[in-house]
Amino acid sequence: MNKAKFFKMTLTLVTIAVLSAFVLAKVDGLTREPIQKAKDARELQAIAEVVGEFDNNPFAEKMTIYTPDKKDKLVFYPARKDGKITSFAVKTFSNNGFGGRMELIAGFYINGAVKNFKVTDHKETPGLGTKVSEDAFRSQFDGFNPKRRIFKVRQDGGEIDAVTAATISSRAVVDAIQRAIDAYNHFKTGK
Repeated sequence: MNKAKFFKMTLTLVTIAVLSAFVLAKVDGLTREPIQKAKDARELQAIAEVVGEFDNNPFAEKMTIYTPDKKDKLVFYPARKDGKITSFAVKTFSNNGFGGRMELIAGFYINGAVKNFKVTDHKETPGLGTKVSEDAFRSQFDGFNPKRRIFKVRQDGGEIDAVTAATISSRAVVDAIQRAIDAYNHFKTGK
């Protein structure tokens, strides 16, 4: 192959690469904001599902809180009614799901009892681990106060009934909610 032909091929490839990069950058620029707005709307909807009624924008008042070991950051969303915080949500996670990381938003009553939760991202087995999102499992958390009861699945000596054949996924939900509780309690003490 002669130098002229090699140069022409190289120039063509570089031109194609530069144009492709330009087009991808433009598409990213055009879609980034709508994608973020859609993600924020889904998150606000999840907050509404786990805390109930509020008249503020918890998403606009969100703040970062840390786990007691300061290794992980979680997001705290206050839900207000008539200017007073009536409940709150925490965006939390567990890395102990059957499929790895499980993310959820947990809602709490002002006294610290669990109100509800919504799994927002997971890699759990369809038909098994995904059952942690069903009402039969979720309903047992409403009003559960981890300060007064053993907040573990029954297989570990606690009071939460795990989903049949999905104990690992059930443990991951409890782990994620416990992480939120610990971070909130750490945040309250101001340490």
